[in-house]
Amino acid sequence: MRLDKWLKVSGLIPRRTVANEACDAGKVLVNGKLARASLEVSAGDQVEFDLGRGTTRVQILLVPTSNVSRERQITLYDRCEG
Repeated sequence: MRLDKWLKVSGLIPRRTVANEACDAGKVLVNGKLARASLEVSAGDQVEFDLGRGTTRVQILLVPTSNVSRERQITLYDRCEG
């Protein structure tokens, strides 16, 4: 799944266009490297972004094949400390 779509499906960023703009602005890192919105992510990848509200760091636990309910969004990632 593309990074921008995963960020939207996970609920971490509310809209795919916002996720795409954040990637274009160099505000999203995957495994410590700047990432484009089109990057294919997989379980185990670490995603870090800062949209002005502080840095969010998560590890991807699951990449779904379609949209998930709001209740299941939390199962897609694990927040990282630090």
